[in-house]
Amino acid sequence: MARGRSSGRGQAAVEAVTEQVDGGTARLVPDRDRARAWTLLIDDAPQSHVDLDDPAHLSFEYQRRFGHVVDLAAPPGKPLRAVHLGGGALTLARYVAATRPRSTQQVVERDGALVRLVRRELPLDPRARIRVRTADAREGLAKVPDGWADLVVADVFSGARTPAHLTSTEFLDEVRRALAPGGIYTANLADGPPLTHLRGQIATAARFAELALIADPAVLRGKRFGNAVLVASDAPLPVAELTRRAASDPHSGRVQHGRELTDFTGGAAPVTDLRAVASPAPPADAFR
Repeated sequence: MARGRSSGRGQAAVEAVTEQVDGGTARLVPDRDRARAWTLLIDDAPQSHVDLDDPAHLSFEYQRRFGHVVDLAAPPGKPLRAVHLGGGALTLARYVAATRPRSTQQVVERDGALVRLVRRELPLDPRARIRVRTADAREGLAKVPDGWADLVVADVFSGARTPAHLTSTEFLDEVRRALAPGGIYTANLADGPPLTHLRGQIATAARFAELALIADPAVLRGKRFGNAVLVASDAPLPVAELTRRAASDPHSGRVQHGRELTDFTGGAAPVTDLRAVASPAPPADAFR
């Protein structure tokens, strides 16, 4: 493990932490503007931001959109049973624990070395009911009891790409099996022009009765590489409120739903295990 000096925050300098994990080189970089906040990068790609003093603070654009889904998944304050596929710095699990006390959560993260780093440097609130399991996301999901989860969140990247086996109809059938009636699935999808991966993922998720997609308008127009948050359920989605919240974000997002979203897929076919591929790698300048 290596530690390098960062600039100070008015008092003693705070050290960045660099450590090799299974997925590459992990760096925890202190936030200059928030006293106990950190950004996790893997091979220089930003993965998570955590404020230990305020776990309800969501810094990254796509994580705020996940936060909107969490806020609207049940009445305010009601505990959830949540499954997080991909852990990172456990940002969203911390958010659920802070905003919905007594929630029961399972996090499935393949990178055991990363889990140990995060637990050591960014410890969880001991009152939070968060169980972290070191396993492949799909293998971990298979161990979730039928109908257990109110919410399943997929935010899994190997390097900067979502693994192929987490993009298929068979994977989503496993998600639906784990969801309680009316439960919500939400996923972080990354793509750029010509949006082939994103369109295929929406077509694949059409096995759910209701879909919505939240993204920067420039991403939806295929103008740049970026993240889109998919929201899916077999129950009606709170589309109007998702739209309002996304529009009021510091970096406003657009919500597509219904016929508009169907048209967006452009006739793309669902992706099966046999033809699944990883999401595209981001361009070299994506994180500058």
